[in-house]
Order: sequence, then C-alpha cells, then structure tokens
Amino acid sequence: MAYTQYYTPTHVYFGRETEKLAGEVLKEHNAHKVLIHSGSGSAEKSGLLDIVRKSLRDNGINFVELSGVKPNPRLSLARQGIEICKREKVDFILAVGGGSVIDSAKCISYGSLYDGDVWDFYMGKHVERRIPVGVILTLSATGSEMSNSSVITNDEKTPNDKNGSNNDLGRPVFALMNPELTYSVSKYQTGCGSTDIMMHTIERFFHKGPNLEVTDLVAASVLRSIIDNTEIVLEKPNDYDARANIMWAGSLSHNGLTNMGYESTGDWACHRLEHELSAIYDVAHGAGLAAIWGAWANYVKDTCPQRFATLGKLVFGVEDADYAIKAVVDTFKSFGMPTNLKELGIDATDKVCRMLAEKASLNGKKTLGNFRILETEDMFKIYKAAK
Repeated sequence: MAYTQYYTPTHVYFGRETEKLAGEVLKEHNAHKVLIHSGSGSAEKSGLLDIVRKSLRDNGINFVELSGVKPNPRLSLARQGIEICKREKVDFILAVGGGSVIDSAKCISYGSLYDGDVWDFYMGKHVERRIPVGVILTLSATGSEMSNSSVITNDEKTPNDKNGSNNDLGRPVFALMNPELTYSVSKYQTGCGSTDIMMHTIERFFHKGPNLEVTDLVAASVLRSIIDNTEIVLEKPNDYDARANIMWAGSLSHNGLTNMGYESTGDWACHRLEHELSAIYDVAHGAGLAAIWGAWANYVKDTCPQRFATLGKLVFGVEDADYAIKAVVDTFKSFGMPTNLKELGIDATDKVCRMLAEKASLNGKKTLGNFRILETEDMFKIYKAAK
C-alpha cells in the first residue's frame, strides 16, 4: 500500500519579536529545566541570547547552556549536550539558531533518554523517546523547525560520516519565527539557505508514481517565491516581507506539504550524494547541493523528461526539460552558489569520485533515489559529471 501522511504538530509563532515569548511558551509546556543550545557566537553577539535568558528568568524557568554548534553539526558536541541533560535533569531543549543547531538539539533530545549510543538512531534504529525541543529560528534553510529530520556528522570516524534520522518525535513542539532575526545572515549563507529550501521542494517533486496537481502547484509556488524573494534580499537584506516569505517557504518545503498525495516522499539522491561532500570536505550543505544537482538532473532526465518539463512550465513558464534544468542551475548561480565540484573547491579526480560513490552506497550495499534508482556506478558517474 502506497500512501503519504501530513503531520505538523509544531505550534508556530510567526512575526516580529516572537523570540520574547520563549519563557511564556516554555512555561505553557511545563518546562522546569531547559538546555539553551546555540551556535558559535552570533546569537550572543546580537543580544538574542540575553533576550532569551531574560524571558526564561521572568517566567521562573531554570536553564543551562551549550553553545558551539558548527555548520554540519558534530556528534561530539551533541554527546556533551546529552551528558549535560542527564546530569542536570533537563526536561526541555531550546534551540536558538538555524538548522545545524536544531538538528544538534534533536540529537541531544534522543540521546538524553537512551542508555545506548545516540549514533544508533542515525544508523536506522527507531527513536521511541525524546526530550521535547522548541526553536527560535535565526536562519531560513533546512526547515528543521517543522520537519521530522535531523542530520548529524560523526566526527569520531575517519573519514567523517554524515547520516540522518527521520521520525515524527523529531518535530519541534514549537517554533518562534521572527524574520528580523535573519537580517544579519550573509549573502553567501542566504544563498545556501535558499538553495536548500529549493532542493527540499525539488527532491519531493521528482518521485516515482502519479502526481497530484494541487501539490505540484504548491511546490511551484514555493520555488517561485524563493527565487523572487532571494533576489530581493541579496540586494536589500533588511526587507521584512522578502525575509518573511523565505522563512515560511523554508518551513513549508520540509514539513511534508510539498509531497502530500504522492506515493513516496521523493527522490533524495542529491541530498545523500551531498552528505558525503559536506561530511568529508565540510562544505556548506546548500553549496554542495547546488554543485551536484545539475549533474544528477542531466543523468536521470531520460527516466521521465515530462516531469522536468512540468517543472519548467510551472516555475519558469517554459515546458521543456533541458530548459528547466538550465534554469535551476542558473538560479543557483544567481544565488552565488557553485554549480560544480571544482567551484566548490573539490578536485574530483576519478579516485575521489570512486571514493565518494563507495561511501554513498555503503560499498555497494545501498542504492539511492526513487525517481531513478542509483547503483554505485551511477553515483560515480554523477560525481564525475559534476567535477
């Protein structure tokens, strides 16, 4: 039986100064001891963490803190968070940051109520319990503020591994979303974030099975909005309406809405191929996706050219598969993204491409994709085409 589900339990508070609601909302959720989890300093420097601390204190909520989350969040830091939560009897985690902080918070929430190794959940074990997570979002990109996904880099392995865990216990209880908090995001990180949002939608668009017109139209609207509003914020970073549209598009792109009614959750081969790039080379996830997508699209296009043509028609106004692929690649370029591995700073020799393909396929034990199933040799050819 093939079916999809739409489940969005996250309570969203969207608008200016919503970060000031943190203590009040946590109190409503009976939080007593909170771990405030944040990145490498921007939330501190901007004064955001001071606002959060005051809000919690004003509502009588005790807290401890763990900062230092980096892009491609590390398992080693999450382990520190797990130790803190167990020692301090934390009953709620507040992620203050973007997708990396949120994914790290989810990892901590899983491991804090588990006696084994939290990496088990990123190797396929089902999560059965977790400490609830709330979010104050500062970067529009991953959609982790409403999604069931968490992706972690295991920096204890050589080379690093990067895997995801998907389950509905990973959906945050609430998300406080103030577009003003994204004003300070750099042009490069804005481009990376918008690319990731587009790719969450595109990965779902390319799937095996029948299509649902209304879902296609929703997906196309998300893509058009991202393209139009990213163009605006790259020139006017403090444009509230444009930042708000990007922020909400990021949530909608990854909460299940844009694949509702399809028989699968999408293809996701590009994401898995990119995980090897960001795990080993520590590149920005959005940039890695932009570097690999064109090669993947041209490689699988003949599987169903009409699907690419439909994307072209709905998003760019031209019903042509080749035009659609070029238009997406050109969009990534306009965001300031690399569109091949060389521009990403990777010397993709045959040896490197072979190594990446072997890792992505678990040495031939795993296939990727749904729109078209990729074997190890297919992955090698895509990496090579992307060089």
